[in-house]
Amino acid sequence: MVNAFMMDEEPHADPGPEHIFWTATNATAPLSELMERVQRGYAAYFWEGAHPPTGLPFDRCSTDGRPISDLISIGGTGFGIMAILVLVHRQWVSRSNAYARILKIVATLEKIPRFRGAFPHFISANTLEVVPFVPHDDGGDLVETALLVQGLICAREFFDCPSDAEAGLRRRIDSLCVDIEWVSYVRPSARPSLYWHWSPKHGWALNTPITGWNEALSTYVLAAGSASHAIEPEIFHIGWTNEGRFRNGSNFYGTSLPAGSSFGGPLFLSQYSFCALDPRQMQDDQIDYWQQVVAHTKINFEHCRRNPNGHIGYGTYGWGLTASDGPSGYVVSCPVNDRGILAPMAALSSFPFLPKEAESALRAFLAYGNGRLWGRFGFADAFAPGQNWVSNCYLAINQGPVVAMIENFRSGLLWRLFMGAPEVKRGLSRLGIRYKVSPGDQGGSLHEEPA
Repeated sequence: MVNAFMMDEEPHADPGPEHIFWTATNATAPLSELMERVQRGYAAYFWEGAHPPTGLPFDRCSTDGRPISDLISIGGTGFGIMAILVLVHRQWVSRSNAYARILKIVATLEKIPRFRGAFPHFISANTLEVVPFVPHDDGGDLVETALLVQGLICAREFFDCPSDAEAGLRRRIDSLCVDIEWVSYVRPSARPSLYWHWSPKHGWALNTPITGWNEALSTYVLAAGSASHAIEPEIFHIGWTNEGRFRNGSNFYGTSLPAGSSFGGPLFLSQYSFCALDPRQMQDDQIDYWQQVVAHTKINFEHCRRNPNGHIGYGTYGWGLTASDGPSGYVVSCPVNDRGILAPMAALSSFPFLPKEAESALRAFLAYGNGRLWGRFGFADAFAPGQNWVSNCYLAINQGPVVAMIENFRSGLLWRLFMGAPEVKRGLSRLGIRYKVSPGDQGGSLHEEPA
């Protein structure tokens, strides 16, 4: 039987309008159908919309599916690898074609300049040369590297057949991961911490320690679990938790926030690492990670529901503040920097944490403007109802988490793959992070699919 959602096996040369297939009338469909179509649309960004010679996903595409430039983000590539695994799991592409695509991606990654084993933030798809994100950012970006490695580890665990082909892919992924000198991103003669950037030309000029709470928790887990270049646990306890001072404990909109800044910040802070890390029953002596991500999400939702700034379009069905495209360019939206811009990614990537509220937002996004938000690869990156503005682009780093988080909600696939990896288990253990999910729930879903 042919799957009704089976994708073409090669990228389209000319994305056509046939993929803009939703209007407001679909907003009342069963949730399982909606999630299916949303995942398929968002995942197509990484399958049909990738750079054909390299397989790498473009950093940005327009809502008609065309790349805006040849820029590639390394973190977006990690999310793209996860999305490809979901495509196989949902039987939208074959295992053999997904293997070939990921092999192409890995072969490309082997050619990209690395800095003490770490990858840069941006590269050119055509030349594979580094493109600085900001001045002096011409070297390694450790957080982007960690987001890439999340995807690579999931792929290695997924392609587990004893065949020579899949065994060879696993070895090549291992080689990329083992080469990362995590410990060399601890700046000498500075307060113990991993640092975001290092450049052969500019050294530590950007001077950005990786401190919590933010999107970079997996960076410390991977650094502590490395078999070749591991950091000592004290780097985590001093650098990330600031010896416990990263805790918050204040109450925002009726919810106590365990850690982080006031009101929690943009939602991607509690989503990027947790596309791979399973926060259920994950805790240490500082915080309960499930309580943290759920509280952060509740506060973001409640801010939009209560709408203290009076923005048009906000409410129970209109919510989700994170980093996204905006009317004047890229903007980091959150309760303390609320400019009336909603990002569908923020709500849709919250399905594991606030499923009912995420479903309400999904249906509202579909109905908005009689389907105005839906484009070639899903909903536009952001929209501002009060300004009658809808983004004309997609961002890879916002496309991928939607696919990953909905899949974790539905099946726990990516959580199961990542948390079962030896370096992840080792990293969590060395950092004192306990992870105990009952056998019946191990890697399982949070959602019961219809029979």
